[in-house]
Amino acid sequence: MKKAAIIMGSDSDWPVVKGACGQLDAFGIPYEVHILSAHRTPAQAAEFAASARANGFGVLICAAGMAAHLAGAFAANTTLPVIGIPMKGGAMDGLDALLSTVQMPSGIPVATVAINGAKNAAVLAAQILAVSDEALAAKLDAARTDMAAQIAQKEARLQEELAR
Repeated sequence: MKKAAIIMGSDSDWPVVKGACGQLDAFGIPYEVHILSAHRTPAQAAEFAASARANGFGVLICAAGMAAHLAGAFAANTTLPVIGIPMKGGAMDGLDALLSTVQMPSGIPVATVAINGAKNAAVLAAQILAVSDEALAAKLDAARTDMAAQIAQKEARLQEELAR
């Protein structure tokens, strides 16, 4: 199985990014986590992105706030799928990160999840990897079935409470 890379622009992103790690663990997807900055370590970030495919990665997740150039910088240096997690914070409380992650030029896409949407970034990474991995696709199907069962249980409890 290809592995995922999770790249943070700062260690302050770690409390949110841990959610992606937990989700990848749940699906049995191997991953690495690194701190690289598009602005403070641009050469290292570009090298990581450019060599990611050769190093066994199948998808990259990049979490960054404010200017949020990280996902775009990675996407500029690889043809692997890149998923951006805009991080909450700064003067615009994450809106600036969301807009700069989502507004990529034609030909250099970045899939973008919600502000602080680390868990969904991991699920999307799993879906991308599952295109060529039937066992992983089955795990995703099972997770969806479990979610539906949980909602059905909550609905039954609600209706029971309302009937009293």
